[in-house]
Amino acid sequence: MTAGVGAQGQDLLSELLRPIRLTGVFHSWWHARAPWAVEGDTERTCAVLHYVDEGVCWITADGTAPVRLRAGDLAVFPTGVAHRMSDRPERRGVPIERLLSDRAPGSSEHITLGGDGEPSRILCAGLHFDAGVASSLYRALPWVMVLEAARIAEEPLLREVIDLLLGHHGDGPGAQLITLRVFEMAFVLTLRPLLQGMLERPEVLAAARHPEIGTALLIMYTRFDEPWTVESLAREVGMSRSAFTACFRKLVGEAPAGHLTSCRMREAARLLADASVPLGVVSARVGYQSVVGFHLAFRKFFETTPGEYRQLHQG
Repeated sequence: MTAGVGAQGQDLLSELLRPIRLTGVFHSWWHARAPWAVEGDTERTCAVLHYVDEGVCWITADGTAPVRLRAGDLAVFPTGVAHRMSDRPERRGVPIERLLSDRAPGSSEHITLGGDGEPSRILCAGLHFDAGVASSLYRALPWVMVLEAARIAEEPLLREVIDLLLGHHGDGPGAQLITLRVFEMAFVLTLRPLLQGMLERPEVLAAARHPEIGTALLIMYTRFDEPWTVESLAREVGMSRSAFTACFRKLVGEAPAGHLTSCRMREAARLLADASVPLGVVSARVGYQSVVGFHLAFRKFFETTPGEYRQLHQG
C-alpha cells in the first residue's frame, strides 16, 4: 500500500473502480524501429495500457498536446480514447486494423514494424469491461494518465506486477485468467499513485462522495493540463457557478478557485523537482496558457520563482 493512504482512500478508489470488472484482455508486444507510427482507434469497451520497455514512444490524440513516454513509463487510457503511437509526434501512421485485424480478448500478438532506426519495445493491452456500468466519476478521468519510471520505482508492488507481465508468456492451465487478473492488478495499482493527492486529504475524500463535487475534484486532481476555470468546472458537472461555488466551499472548506490553484501548484512543484521535465513546459502541463501568469501564481503560492524552486530541489 502507498504510504499515507488509509482506509478512506482505499474506499474512494474502490468506489471509483467497483463497477469496472475486467472481462477479458488482449495484449501485444510492439517491436518498432524508427520511423514508425500506428493510428489507434477508439476502444469504447476498453481501458488501454502502454508500457515502454525500451526506447521512446510519442502519444498523440486529436486536440491534445503530444505526450512523450520514455523507457520505464506507463500510460493508461481509462476510456480507450483513439490515439497515435509513434517515434515522432508529427508522424502519420498505419491504421491499427491493418496490423491487428483481430484483437479478441484472451489472445496476444507480436508486431514488428518501422525502418532501421532507433528501437522501441512496447507492451500494449486492451482491458475489456462493460462501459455501460462506468460511473460519472470514472468517466471524468483524463483521456491519458502517465506514471513515470521514477514514480513506478516508488511503488514496489506495481514494479513487481510489471516485471511479472514482462516475463509472462501466457502458457499452461488457467493462463488466460492469470493474465487477466495480473493486468487488472496493474491497472488498479497504476491509478492509486495517480490519485494520491485526493486520497491523502480527509476533507477531499468526504466531498468526493458528492456526485457533482466529487467529479469536479477528480478533474482538479488529475486533469492538470486543461485550462479549467470555476465557470467551466461548474458547467462540466451541470451546476450553476453560484451553486457550485457554495456547495464546494461547504464540503471542502475553501473556494473552488483556491483549491484548483493549490492542485496546480503542487503538481508544478512535483514536475519542477523532476530534472527530466523541461522548465519551459511546466506551465502548460498545469493548465496555464500564459507563462507569465504561471510564474506569478507560482511565486505567490511558494514565495519563490519556478527556476529558483528547481535549483533548490535539485541541489
